Amino acid sequence: MAVERREPEPVCLPEHRKFLLAAAVLASSMGFIDSSVTAVAVPVIRASLSASLSQAQWISAAYLLTLSSLVLIGGAMADRFGTSRVFACGILGFVLSSLLCAAALTPEYLIGARAMQGLAAGVMVPGSMALVARAYPRAERGRALGLWAAATTATSALGPVIGGGILTLSGTEAWRLIFAMNLPLGVAAFVLLWRYTMADRGQPGAPIDLVGAGLATLGLGLVAWGLTSPGASSLSASAAGLVVFAGFLLWERRCAAPMIRLGMFTNPAFAAANLATFLLYIAITGLGFYLPMTAMSAWGLSPIEVSLALLPTSVQIALLSTMVGRLADRVGPFILMTIGALIVAIAQTGQALVAHQASFWSDVFPLTIMSGFGITLVLAPLTMAVMAEASEAEQGAASGINNVMARAATLVAVALLGRIASFGYGDIAAGMPGFGVVSTTPAHVAATGAAFAWMAGVAAAFSFASTLVSASQIRRRPN
Repeated sequence: MAVERREPEPVCLPEHRKFLLAAAVLASSMGFIDSSVTAVAVPVIRASLSASLSQAQWISAAYLLTLSSLVLIGGAMADRFGTSRVFACGILGFVLSSLLCAAALTPEYLIGARAMQGLAAGVMVPGSMALVARAYPRAERGRALGLWAAATTATSALGPVIGGGILTLSGTEAWRLIFAMNLPLGVAAFVLLWRYTMADRGQPGAPIDLVGAGLATLGLGLVAWGLTSPGASSLSASAAGLVVFAGFLLWERRCAAPMIRLGMFTNPAFAAANLATFLLYIAITGLGFYLPMTAMSAWGLSPIEVSLALLPTSVQIALLSTMVGRLADRVGPFILMTIGALIVAIAQTGQALVAHQASFWSDVFPLTIMSGFGITLVLAPLTMAVMAEASEAEQGAASGINNVMARAATLVAVALLGRIASFGYGDIAAGMPGFGVVSTTPAHVAATGAAFAWMAGVAAAFSFASTLVSASQIRRRPN
């Protein structure tokens, strides 16, 4: 029997909207800070917990796996159980799992806690924007979401700098403070929700695609496990993951309330925009994860130096995105996506060529700024391309699909480029501690440079592929 839909009830009084906006910003800040700081913190975490490269990969991958698998049904859970209620549960779960991360004594314990963080973020992340949309009337919603985006962008940019400073000044166990910082942010957000939200019953009986979420988690997890595991079993795990993922696609075709409506991909421009997203995010997030590890383990940079080196990309995005969006309105999104992805590919090719010199500030850093400019040219037009090709009724679904594409690409990138790094580094022999382990011996520095060159070359290939996909749609104007 079909579930009767009714208009959502007000989530707060008009005079309390600003407090819910503050709660949404605080909660989003937790997710953004943890995502952006983790790459800088991983080398310190490895040293503190004696983690292997594979375990270091899963410290990030466990979070991405559960988040990317659940973020689409997070919105369905909010519809069913109430936006503010589900959002509050996500905040509490994220804070508690963050404290578990801060208390981790072994790599396995931390990986499990990070997976719990991803589960909580899967309902917290979509709940943040949904709460703002529910709190503000349509006439004021754009301004409110703009304030939310500006605040979270600033937090995302400053998070790594703050985290890098803590790691540089406070010793090897300081990485625990990065996770513990979520406690005051989460408590403040929860108190605001508890104090200023009204009763939110949701839509009892609304369907949730739990089977789809389970299949997506298992399929992505097996692929990631295969890419990070050594030996012949890795191929079997990846193949099994692809089979499970094929089962997920079949289920989504037959499910009455699917996580992903596959019919949306019959639109060539929508499919191309999401494929370009997947390819480019493999390139930029994979190299972004391993660049701090390379710089800190072999090139002599401190965590704060790495954080400051990554800051210009966030600044470019914050300052230029509005202008780039207006330009995309005039010339169409795909031409800017093509140019931006090509700039990223050229910069990553340059990084592959200079990596052996082990000179970050004079050789790698300028190319990092160049890559950041290319990313800036892509992001706003990419969102525009995805949303322009979806109907009004499917704007939320389109945004969710593109978000999942980006996060799934990051999961694949961390696993795939980790294997490339191990290959480029070579066999571990006497005096060779392994990729990502801090050492100043000439052999380790040379091997690390070779590993980064391989990773940058593979990333450049994915960026070039994204360029070609975007270029195939240049003549198509948005609907």
